[in-house]
Amino acid sequence: MLHTPSGGAGHGTAATDSGLMSIGAVLNALRGEFPEVTISKIRFLESEGLIEPQRTPSGYRKFSARDVERLGRVLRMQRDHYLPLKVIREHLEAMERGEAVQLPVVGRQRDGESAPEPSEPPTAARIGRDELLTAVGVDEQELKEWESYGLLTPLEDGAYDAEAVTVALLVVELGRFGIEPRHLRAMKAAADREAGLVDQVVAPLKRHRNPQTRAHAEARAKELAGLTVKLHAALVQMALGVRLP
Repeated sequence: MLHTPSGGAGHGTAATDSGLMSIGAVLNALRGEFPEVTISKIRFLESEGLIEPQRTPSGYRKFSARDVERLGRVLRMQRDHYLPLKVIREHLEAMERGEAVQLPVVGRQRDGESAPEPSEPPTAARIGRDELLTAVGVDEQELKEWESYGLLTPLEDGAYDAEAVTVALLVVELGRFGIEPRHLRAMKAAADREAGLVDQVVAPLKRHRNPQTRAHAEARAKELAGLTVKLHAALVQMALGVRLP
């Protein structure tokens, strides 16, 4: 459930007396469930017609509680079902007409959802090539270009790690600013080096026979990955002389 602030002050993110919220307040309301959402992502969804916030005479966006709830629905459909924006828009319109919408089950089960008992040990969440193309809304040629630059790599069976959807959507969004896939090779190389550093730290634990020790290795890897991502973001902000929200 999204938390929608109703007042107070703090760093320009408070709601107005009319109950409308600034984009900063919306970001704070969403980040509890969607920690990776950004202001640019919200603006992008607006540009795609998924939300239509009001504007003040000076041009500032003001969001209603209904706008925030709609944003939450859009983000859940992207995160949990890997749906392209066109399909999400159609689902939202159907919901507003009071129609029942059946969403596809793809990837990981979310917390609190029931899942069938697995008949074999669970494997990493993955998505097929056709599903990936549909989820991101690109064609085969674009996907091959991303693969040629190492941004996406299929697994042995031709499927992809489910996180490939997140990578692909970010590549598309960066492309809106003129940043082409070939420009992102340096980011991929840096990510590979960071992953190698984390793996080097946890490798002794991963090789241990004790299942609890191996589980500890996975938890430690996630913790270290989170720290490297934060450090990377801080270094980029410092190099640019900007502060992200």
